[in-house]
Amino acid sequence: MKFTKMQGLGNDYVYVNCFEEKIDNPPELARRISDRHFGVGSDGLIMINPSDRADFEMEMYNADGSRGEMCGNGIRCVAKYVYDYGLTDKTDISVETLGGIKYLELTVEDGKVRTVKVDMGKPELEPQKIPVKADGDKAVDEPILVGGEEYRMTCVSMGNPHAVVFVGCDVRDFPLEEIGPKFEGHERFPNRVNTEFVRVIDRHTAEMRVWERGSGETLACGTGACAVAVACVLNGLTEDEVTVRLLGGDLQIRWDREKDTVYMTGPAEVVFDGEWLG
Repeated sequence: MKFTKMQGLGNDYVYVNCFEEKIDNPPELARRISDRHFGVGSDGLIMINPSDRADFEMEMYNADGSRGEMCGNGIRCVAKYVYDYGLTDKTDISVETLGGIKYLELTVEDGKVRTVKVDMGKPELEPQKIPVKADGDKAVDEPILVGGEEYRMTCVSMGNPHAVVFVGCDVRDFPLEEIGPKFEGHERFPNRVNTEFVRVIDRHTAEMRVWERGSGETLACGTGACAVAVACVLNGLTEDEVTVRLLGGDLQIRWDREKDTVYMTGPAEVVFDGEWLG
């Protein structure tokens, strides 16, 4: 099976062109191929499929084999793949995901995609649709008891569930490996959750670390960065356009509140092509 490893700000996936390849058991392949010692090494597997609803379909699996609804860094790499590898010559494309159809604008230099702007759609704030167990019509600055300590979270779905937690310390000092799994499997999140731990630097800048559902800590999370920007605005901490600093680099996020749409702009890179013999 031929594959391409790609990354967006260090959030890396194995990509398979399923116009040409067939995968019988994607969850099992995702677990095996993602292993960083015995496999290729990645945060998961992304299959690029035909779609009867959009130009392409992105079918993604986390490193533990669980199905993911949407990945912001992953979908930018899908856009780069389909253009750079000749599946399309369009610079505006649509991609079907479990989190809905996303619309992407490709910036091309010297025949290759360099950056991608993604219309990430409407941020979902209704607790039942995120989903999160909460009493009000929104979970904004909501208390949650985790590991015997109270945190304040703001919950947003960008096609997948996120809990954004603002911290007073440098995010590099936050005990993510200890606290992240406790959020992920907390009883208030029926489908588990991705958790972003955030420090706001100024009205236009925030930094974050993320514990991703099914993958653990990753260097970047595009949907998470979008959720962070929305949470910052909802809590009155930043303007509508925010540079979100992740371990792997920066993403530009803008919440157009008039349209109630979030836009994400960032890079996508090919790491290498290979052939899986396992």
